Amino acid sequence: MQRMTEVLRDKRDATIDLVVDAGESRQVVLLSPVNVRLSVRQREGSTLSVHVLSLTDADSDLSVTVNQDEPHCRTQLYGLALTRGNQVVNIETHVLHNVGHGTSTQLFKNALADTSRATFYGELKVLPDAQKTEAYQTNRNILLSPEAKMRTRPQLEIYADDVKCSHGATTGHLDTNALFYMQQRGIPLAEAKRLLLLAFMEEVVQTLPDEPLQEEVRQQINKRLK
Repeated sequence: MQRMTEVLRDKRDATIDLVVDAGESRQVVLLSPVNVRLSVRQREGSTLSVHVLSLTDADSDLSVTVNQDEPHCRTQLYGLALTRGNQVVNIETHVLHNVGHGTSTQLFKNALADTSRATFYGELKVLPDAQKTEAYQTNRNILLSPEAKMRTRPQLEIYADDVKCSHGATTGHLDTNALFYMQQRGIPLAEAKRLLLLAFMEEVVQTLPDEPLQEEVRQQINKRLK
């Protein structure tokens, strides 16, 4: 299978249209994008992996739309946003299963500090001809300040009956029991919070295509947590 990886750093005010050809495997990493719209169409048996990593102080609207136009496609969407100050970040995903025998997985995590705000809007649509579809969407959020605000809006439209689909979304705070446990063992509170946040984000970081890129993202996260 042909495999292609693109890492797009600091992309701004852009619309990107891609086609993943039959049997092709394609990975797209948007590192600190600002106002970017990505639209992808998948052909038969193709695999798509997209990472949207919002690690900048800029306000941003980010959108990923994927159409599975032919059978046996696989789609994986991952995202991270670490917001602070009075920053506003909006992330939209639209995954359309137009035909059957496809799979899709979405995992998006956000951590919000200060008075920042974020929105995750996730559309998952399975059309009547898309039998034997498996599609899963997960959004996890942590509020680091009483003034931070997160809005998550899942939208599942399922028009086929022989499918497996689910959505899960949570918004909460850092585990106070874990923080207490770490402090009891001599870890300062600020460092304990940083370690818990790194662990929270690591699930997404580990899905990046290679170790050097994973380490680059870890370093950027660390800088934003100082």
